[in-house]
Amino acid sequence: MSLTFHWFLPTNGDSRHVVGGGHGTPATASGRDRPPTVAYLSQIAAAAEDLGFVGVLTPTGAWCEDAWLTTAMVSRHTERLKFLVAFRPGFVSPTLAAQMASTFQRHSGGRLLLNVVTGGESHEQRAYGDFLDKDDRYRRTGEFLEIVRGLWDGKTVDLDGEHLRVADARLARVPDPVPEVYFGGSSPLAGEIAARHADVYLTWGEPPAQVAGKIAWVKELAAREGRAPRFGIRLHVITRDTAEEAWAEANRLLDGFDPETVRSVQAGLGRSESEGQRRMLALHGGSRDGLEIHPNLWAGIGLVRGGAGTALVGSHAEVAERIKEYAALGISEFVLSGYPHLEEAYWFGEGVLPLLAGEGVWQHPWGKRVNSVQVPFAG
Repeated sequence: MSLTFHWFLPTNGDSRHVVGGGHGTPATASGRDRPPTVAYLSQIAAAAEDLGFVGVLTPTGAWCEDAWLTTAMVSRHTERLKFLVAFRPGFVSPTLAAQMASTFQRHSGGRLLLNVVTGGESHEQRAYGDFLDKDDRYRRTGEFLEIVRGLWDGKTVDLDGEHLRVADARLARVPDPVPEVYFGGSSPLAGEIAARHADVYLTWGEPPAQVAGKIAWVKELAAREGRAPRFGIRLHVITRDTAEEAWAEANRLLDGFDPETVRSVQAGLGRSESEGQRRMLALHGGSRDGLEIHPNLWAGIGLVRGGAGTALVGSHAEVAERIKEYAALGISEFVLSGYPHLEEAYWFGEGVLPLLAGEGVWQHPWGKRVNSVQVPFAG
């Protein structure tokens, strides 16, 4: 089976430096270097589509532009690229969300994927009028997905749940195809929801041994539900012709981290309720020392950015080897990003993907030629 690669739309702004934001941290000033205009985001999307990325992830939160509206606009500038839209179940009714997804599918030609984000920060949720605690938010997510999936199946749904209630809910037109649901989370309740509803379980970029543990955990839970989700990983990438060039770029980014900014961001992230964020913080402990936590896996991004905080750093060949290492564990989808996102898409797309194509573990989804490697179109 060919590996699947997705890129990232930086709807909080882009830069040649790391742009912060996420999990309760505000976007840094560097996000203004390249504002997240539709024109610039469309450049990134068009590059990703041409290089062979299947989709692009858009984040959700007060720190970035709205994912639904932005991707709807950017989709008009692409032809085949899918949009992995992050959204929070507590902010919109399940029936309306199911209808929005169905509409997006029809108008985009079936190019919507959904990244369900329960929300790990109570203070940010309260700003949107959501006052449930974290565990109740996960329980509500389970009810939300039960309703949405029933509607997408063409059913009339009645549910009187602990948090959500709908009566005689039905869609006039169901989506075709039904959007796949991507879902992540490291808490026990997150695992239960993923087991019941996720098509793809996403993890942040932890070392392979930890990722293997999470895969085994979710596989076991899903097997009890008679399900077998796929697995994906969220990582940044810094890949160059030589390892020396790649690490020089990582060190350049690190040199741009103001010590006071690092302390402030780490203090804010330390208050996060997210188990995944706690695991990210534990990889570096707020220190600039020992940031290569596994060969070619660098935890430096997490010093100033919430959420995904690790990057694959190295030569194209080394990064390709690390990807195959994760693939051997059962990871089949890679959601990647890099600063700046336009240039790094080309570094990865022109440097790493041809190597993976040459080894038969990836093929261009649109059947395009990759450097000197002719990749067949599978239909």
